[in-house]
Formats: sequence, C-alpha cells, structure tokens
Amino acid sequence: MITISCAFFTLLTCVSGVTVVTQSPLITVNKGQTATLDCNLGTVTGYDAVWYKQTPGGVPQHVLRFYHDWSSVKYGSGFSAPKFTSTYSSQSDYSLIINNVDVGDSAVYYCNTWDGTAQELVFGQGTKLIVTDADVAPPVLNILRPSREELISSSKVTLVCLIDHMSAAFADVRWLVNGNSVTEGVFTGSAEQQPDKKFRMSSYLIIESSEWDKDKDLTCEASVASKTTRTNIKKSDCSD
Repeated sequence: MITISCAFFTLLTCVSGVTVVTQSPLITVNKGQTATLDCNLGTVTGYDAVWYKQTPGGVPQHVLRFYHDWSSVKYGSGFSAPKFTSTYSSQSDYSLIINNVDVGDSAVYYCNTWDGTAQELVFGQGTKLIVTDADVAPPVLNILRPSREELISSSKVTLVCLIDHMSAAFADVRWLVNGNSVTEGVFTGSAEQQPDKKFRMSSYLIIESSEWDKDKDLTCEASVASKTTRTNIKKSDCSD
C-alpha cells in the first residue's frame, strides 16, 4: 500500500461573497536574478497579505506577512531580509520579492488574506516559481513496472517513477499516457536529500489493469531548473 502525506491549499472561489485572491500562475527567472510575485487581494483592504512556500508533497512554509501600515515585514521561521521582502502598490496589491534567487527557491508560492466580511481565510491559486540554471544537470529518471502480486491479484496497477540526482527539492513532474498529460491517479511525494546533497523523489501513477494490458505508452517527465528528462514504459517492453 502506498502512503503519501499531502499538504495543500484550496482556493476559495465558489463561496458567494468571498473575495477572490489573484496570482500570476507562473514566473521563470535565471539564477541570481530578482523574482517579483504579485498578489491582488480583491475586495479586501483591511488585512495583511501572507505568503507561503510549498514544494511538491511538502508541508507549506510560512515565508512572511505584510500590511501597508506596518513599519516592517513579519517573517516566518527560516526566512529573513534581504533575501525576502514585500512591497505594496495599493491596499489590495502586494508583492513578494525574492532577491538573488537560487534553484532551491523554486516552489509554488501561495498568497492569502482574511476576508473579515465573509469570515473566511482565502488563498490564491499559487504562483509557480522556476529558477533556471545553465550549470544544473538534468534529473535521472527510472520507471519501475507494476509488481507481480499486483498484476495477479489487483484490478489496478502502480507504476513508480524514481527521480534522482535533483539539484533542488523542487521538480515539476508530469505523467503522460500515449502522449497525453494525465492527473487522475497521480501522486507525487516530497523530495529527500541524499548524502551527496542531491535530492530524490518518487511519483506514482495508478491505472486500471486493463489499461496496462492495452500496452499503452506511459511516460514520466520531470523538470528541474528548466532541465527536463523523460522516460517511458509499456507492457510489451517488460519481460515476465
């Protein structure tokens, strides 16, 4: 049995009367540059903007919080100036500034605020920050075929994509079936640092046994610092 600890935020956009927090979905910058992540708090003007950093499968980390009337930024554990700071252009528009970015800053950053009228904590959809580095080696991928026990006794099978030699704890992982991206049945764990200071993580694709029997082309793709590796597997490639 696969046990995966998942921590994630939910964007509250369907509750009548709740403000909508808006973020840019993707920002790509080169190592050493400054990343500016914008957040619009919608109709909220009397509450602070709070930022969180999250890597795949990881626990969200509180980066900072800021309100335009405050004299300084309030930081979460492990985050501080001058690396991280925040600015505002209006009572509803805030920015998270990350200076001298490194590959390890790659993550999804969520902005949230409190809607006092609706009495709801509201999150944006998150901004994925990708830091590119020409010197970073691409990750190494390997797909493990379903176990013999699963093939014999289960109506579903699990494929495991091992992602090794990652230069950061963040990887953008996709599964494709016959070239088409899929999200159903996909679970990606958190990265773990290895003795060589590189990171390793695993991603799982669970499909019906009948789909495996159809000899479909199953592909795992992972990108780290804009370096992408993909590998594929299908039933006919596997010896019994």
